Amino acid sequence: MNNVLIFAGGAGRRMNSRSKPKQFLKLYGKEIIIHTLENFQNHPEVDNIVVVCIKGWINYLQRLLAQYGMDKVRIIVAGGKTGQESIYNGLCALSDFAPEDSIVLVHDGVRPFVTDTLISDCIKSVKKNGSAITVTPAIETIVELNGKKVESITDRSKCYHAKAPQCFYLGELLATHKKAIKDGNTDMIDSASLMKHYGHDLYVVPGSTDNIKITTPSDFYTFRALYDARENQQIFGL
Repeated sequence: MNNVLIFAGGAGRRMNSRSKPKQFLKLYGKEIIIHTLENFQNHPEVDNIVVVCIKGWINYLQRLLAQYGMDKVRIIVAGGKTGQESIYNGLCALSDFAPEDSIVLVHDGVRPFVTDTLISDCIKSVKKNGSAITVTPAIETIVELNGKKVESITDRSKCYHAKAPQCFYLGELLATHKKAIKDGNTDMIDSASLMKHYGHDLYVVPGSTDNIKITTPSDFYTFRALYDARENQQIFGL
C-alpha cells in the first residue's frame, strides 16, 4: 500500500496574504492545494491520501475535495503547534487504516509540480533502500558564516537542496516520531532530519528544479511561468 501525507498546516505569513493561508490561494482557477493533490489523486500507484490542515480551514478543504472529486483523501486532520507535531498527527491517523509496512510519501501542500515520474521513483526507492528524500543539485556556491564573516566555502558538487516528497515506511517513521516526543525533541525541521538524527540511513531520489515550494510572492509568479510552460508543451508538443 502506498500512502501520501500532505502537510497543509502553514499560515503562509511570507506570502503576505491576509485573507487566506497560502495553500488556499487560487492560481489558474484552482487552489494551490488542489493543484498539488491532483498529482497524487491521478497517480495509479497511490492508494490513500491524508491531509494535515489548519483546524479552522478543515470544513473549507472538505468542500474543495468534494468539488474536485478527491476520493483518495481518506481523512483530514488538524495540524499541531509545530510542523513536526502536525506530521505526527497525520501519521497517527494514517496508521489507523494503513499497515506498518506500507509506504508513506510526506509532501508539502504548496509544492504543486510533483510529477508522476517522481512519485513512482520515490515509491521504488523506499522498496529498494528504505527512507529517502527528493533532492536537486546546488547550483550556487554554499558558504558557512560566523556572524558576518565567511567561515568556510563548501564544495558545491557535494551539496544538494532537500525537496519533497520525503518517503519512508510508515511504521519506521511513526516509531521515530514517538521516540522523539519521548525524548523531548519536538521541533525538528522535517521528518528526514528526524530520521537522520535517530540513526536511519537516508537515500536520495533525483528531482526537478521545477518542483518548487510556493512560499513567497515571487514563487507565485514562478508558478505561473512554469504552468504556462507545461501547458505549451501539451498544446504545441514542445
